[in-house]
Amino acid sequence: MRVPLSWLREYVPVEMPLPELAERLSVSTAEVEAIERRGVRDEDGNLGRFLVGRVVEAIKHPNADRLQLCQVDVGGPDPLQIVCGAWNFGAGATVAVALPGAELPGGIKLERRKVRGEYSNGMILAEDEVALGPDHAGIMLLDGANEPGTPLGDVLPLVEDVLVVESTGNRPDLLSVYGIAREVAALYDLELAPLPGRDPQPDGDEPLSVSIDDHEGCPRYVARLFRDVRIGPSPVWLKARLLAAGQRPISNVVDVTNYVMLGVGNPLHAFDFSTLAGGRIVVRRARAGERIRTLDGFDRELVPTDLMIADAERSVALAGIMGGEETEIGERTAEVLLEAANFEPHGIFRSSERLRLRTEGSNRWEKGVDPHLAGHAARWATELIVLLTGARWVGSADVHRELPARPRIRFRPERADALIGLETPVEEQHALLGRLGFDVEDGVVVAPTWRARDVVREVDVSEEIARFRLDAVPFTLPSRRDMFGRLKPDQVLRRRVEDTLVGLGFTEIYTPSLRPSDADPRALRLPEPISVELAELRTSLMPSLVDAARHNLDVGAEGIALFEIARVYLPSEGPLPDEHVRVAGICEGAFAHGKGIVEALYRALKAGLAVERGDHELFHPGKTARSPAGVFGELHPALLEGVWSGFELDLDALFASVAGPVRYEDVITFPGVRQDLAFVVPEEVTAARLVEAARRAGGPELREARVFDVYRGAQTGEGRKSLAIRVLFQSPERTLTDEDAARLRERIVSALATELGAELRA
Repeated sequence: MRVPLSWLREYVPVEMPLPELAERLSVSTAEVEAIERRGVRDEDGNLGRFLVGRVVEAIKHPNADRLQLCQVDVGGPDPLQIVCGAWNFGAGATVAVALPGAELPGGIKLERRKVRGEYSNGMILAEDEVALGPDHAGIMLLDGANEPGTPLGDVLPLVEDVLVVESTGNRPDLLSVYGIAREVAALYDLELAPLPGRDPQPDGDEPLSVSIDDHEGCPRYVARLFRDVRIGPSPVWLKARLLAAGQRPISNVVDVTNYVMLGVGNPLHAFDFSTLAGGRIVVRRARAGERIRTLDGFDRELVPTDLMIADAERSVALAGIMGGEETEIGERTAEVLLEAANFEPHGIFRSSERLRLRTEGSNRWEKGVDPHLAGHAARWATELIVLLTGARWVGSADVHRELPARPRIRFRPERADALIGLETPVEEQHALLGRLGFDVEDGVVVAPTWRARDVVREVDVSEEIARFRLDAVPFTLPSRRDMFGRLKPDQVLRRRVEDTLVGLGFTEIYTPSLRPSDADPRALRLPEPISVELAELRTSLMPSLVDAARHNLDVGAEGIALFEIARVYLPSEGPLPDEHVRVAGICEGAFAHGKGIVEALYRALKAGLAVERGDHELFHPGKTARSPAGVFGELHPALLEGVWSGFELDLDALFASVAGPVRYEDVITFPGVRQDLAFVVPEEVTAARLVEAARRAGGPELREARVFDVYRGAQTGEGRKSLAIRVLFQSPERTLTDEDAARLRERIVSALATELGAELRA
């Protein structure tokens, strides 16, 4: 949401520094992503070079048929001679003038110069030359009441500061300038202006035929009829405000609907009333096989779940999303039917997603707009349409069932204090809630209609108080820990996984659960994919991590180490996928590096790691290992430039290998005996099997055993290899003798020969 500051100031007195306002809004309400300055540069006196002028004389340029030679009064002793290429004005016109030395928004600096032999002392301005609109066909004509020499900045918004606000999905009330003003007023305890708009005097009472066949999809429909409408460009102030708010001006009626939507948050739509069959409005579901050509020029096939606005014969708009081409407001429109409705969010979202059609209106409807707001929006739009088009307001209708009541929530101030960890006097709590539009009645808080969707529980009310007290909350946990519950064992282990990987230099990332079409033949495909790139539920985390690593490589990042904990979705026999939570990581380094990461992870969890040779399409064919929890190893060299390793482990399987409560033993103080043993074994015998067999044979006095060398060559014979293991013999009761060590070694050699066909190398 782009919030022009001049517009915001119409509803609340904003006098604090903008960076301070942005910071407070970001902490308490919604993130302010940027503060943008639009329009004319106002440093070094530049703004003072833009003045109101009055054309004293306008004649054809003596040396150019398409130019005018004008004498313009700008408040000085003598008029200025200015050459102009526009012909939409003459003597007596009040215009906007930029003097020599002025710098236009595009960076162009004006100078006194000759144009076809005649000096031009400045420029008569079109609206696009000062970023006040898109029009360059003619110059701006100002109200004649403005005196020559008046600073142009006093007449037009030449400079505009804009707050770029990113609201959360549960706060549709913040998708409007008035909604932001309401928050600013509450933050600083300022006076908030009432909602804009008052009904003008009607010029008739014509009946309107409006019916709602689906009140669940459309709780309310307000319609207003206007006759003798003159379609044309909007005034400069309205164009400038729409542009600053990120909206393209179109025509006065359409601009009014967009302006009111941005102002108060209720989307509107205008129909050419003469094109509505029977002069009727019917809100219904689409009929089988029905189609509509929308304003963007696309012919769209409808399904019975789509909510439509229809006339007596056919659908004329996709409710809450986009109007139809046949009823569009055009230059010849003289009769306008204004729609100010309310639509149910989920149906609008489903239709918008299915049709891949997102609009400013649908974005608001799918988040839930206050149904009580439609009447306010209709009043304001009526006032502006009558003012800007000279129309007569001749009829209205407001069709609805009982509108939803304001939520009533039991509230205990002491509970809020315990939850926040900070005492706030009851009177102050009530005052904060009052500034936000809540009423407090005998231990019950009544939420305002614009917060009816997201404030429904006592904890939601406490959060409203908390977000205004964040600066005072101490950096300690609340004293009553029992009220929040405790972490479950699997949550403790998951946090240990996260902490371990972060400690090893990894950065956690989040990637979409959807992957490109045909990424995995087993994957479940969405019936209505968002796009080709987001069409299937992922069955593995590794492809997303590879994409992320590749992106980091492309932008020149170094020391890349990424991990993600997220769900994968495997095929199942039922209608829903089989979901598993996995941890996956990727980093630069060979197989040994990746294996070391996995071993460190298992050690941190006090889990037993059993490894065997594995295979996976994303890993190197000869450098892949498996444990019961998943796969790890060196990535396939075709995936990324350089040498990379990775892992993907199922968290449930990983946690199942955790031994349970840690049992501590006394430190053995007796010295140990270390020996290196090398065994020739068949090629298929893994190092893990060799170590496991040695541990069983050595018993409790074999304290350590690990492979430190692998050798293949003529001395081992074809189909065989040499595995060297380093062992430590140690007893907690006495110092072992050479004879004890020899006995243990012989026991290991004998067991490995019997179980694995191993031969001790000399």
